[in-house]
Amino acid sequence: MSYKNERLEEFNNYLKNRKVAIIGLGVSNIPLLDYMNEKEARVTVFDDRTIDKIPMEALEKIRKYEINSYFGEESLKNLKGFDIIFRSPSCMPNREELQEEVKRGAVLTSEIEMVLQMSPSTIIGVTGSDGKTTTTTLIYEIIKAKGYKCFLGGNIGTPLFTKIKEMMPEDIVVLEMSSFQLMGMEISPQISVITNISPNHLNIHKDYEEYIDAKKNIFKYQDDNGVIVLNYDNEITRKLANEANGKVRFFSSKEKLSDGIILDDGIIKECKDKVRRHILDTKNIKLRGNHNYENACAAIATTEGLVDIDTQIDVISNFEGVEHRLELVKEIDGVKWYNDSIGTSPTRTMAGLHSFDEDIVLIAGGYDKHLDYKPLAKPILEKVKTLILMGQTADKIFYAVKEEAEIQNKQIETYVCDSLEDTVKMAHKVAKQGQIVLFSPASASFDLFKNFAERGKKFKELVNRI
Repeated sequence: MSYKNERLEEFNNYLKNRKVAIIGLGVSNIPLLDYMNEKEARVTVFDDRTIDKIPMEALEKIRKYEINSYFGEESLKNLKGFDIIFRSPSCMPNREELQEEVKRGAVLTSEIEMVLQMSPSTIIGVTGSDGKTTTTTLIYEIIKAKGYKCFLGGNIGTPLFTKIKEMMPEDIVVLEMSSFQLMGMEISPQISVITNISPNHLNIHKDYEEYIDAKKNIFKYQDDNGVIVLNYDNEITRKLANEANGKVRFFSSKEKLSDGIILDDGIIKECKDKVRRHILDTKNIKLRGNHNYENACAAIATTEGLVDIDTQIDVISNFEGVEHRLELVKEIDGVKWYNDSIGTSPTRTMAGLHSFDEDIVLIAGGYDKHLDYKPLAKPILEKVKTLILMGQTADKIFYAVKEEAEIQNKQIETYVCDSLEDTVKMAHKVAKQGQIVLFSPASASFDLFKNFAERGKKFKELVNRI
């Protein structure tokens, strides 16, 4: 007998003639315009951007379906009288206009939350301050290699709400989930992963506690059949085990756990009942850096029981990484250039620095997310021969390093540039044979670029011109 998704059918029937608000015309919400039109919902779209900043694809659908629209910073003043509201990740659920509509009886949700509610498949969710995209992709590749029909979405891949009708109970959905997507969510994946938690996005979240609470939602609503994979080495995630409803699986690169997946002397091992079984030597992994070996440990812990160890080993050994994450761009005159544009926080850049034994020319700086750069100063002084800065955080990084250098009675060659083009020119001028040029900004990209991916592509373009 063929499977029938009754929850989805019920929701589709509910949509007819309902007043639906779609807030934010980003990647995840644009496919909803077609879907809602097909279900004969009465749609209105809202976006804080002016109309000239809206993707042409969205504007064409708005005209085609004769959808009501409000644009600009005051657009949500028109949010009144809706049955259901789909917010984009960039629209925080605690905004006053949204909460007023919820009080009136509107259902506030999102594309990714509806996938969790409507999909019949096993769902794996991955979050964390660092490493979630690599970990998510590894999990997806491991599961796919085993022969499962697998869907990749959330903060990565394609929007999946319109794919729910294709999902079967025996399939697996893998979602990367940001704090913005998790905030306000009241449903959790059956299998969840938190790679680590460190201060991030504090320019948007009201405080660090709100950021942590958002991350907790990835496992908060699991039942006793749920699984949460946690980083034992991160103090916050280790303590979250006390709040878990289901089974906890740990991974660690620092502790020799009696139960979990560990990285011990360059070997990834499975620990059970005080017995350690070798899984994979990191010398046979193409990815660089201890943080990537931790991501591999997390992926192994997550896919335990779903996939055999041989499949895990084969995929992890041959995985070449995700774009903009310690990505080798080019070798020029004996200097290797790496694009780590995903380095949007100090902890990400610290992980990148510790991935190399060679002397480093570091290009850093960008949009200010109100993060503390003092912890980055010591690794820079330890690993970096030349520091090249740009963007809003250039001064913050400069003075953090200067203060630490005075304490250690050290000096570091430092340059401040006006643009990414200038930093690449400077790096090419100062880098010596055998060194690494690492572009890892330790900052967001929004001062000059749409996102880290656009920034990374521009860096690669500039390097390839040399």
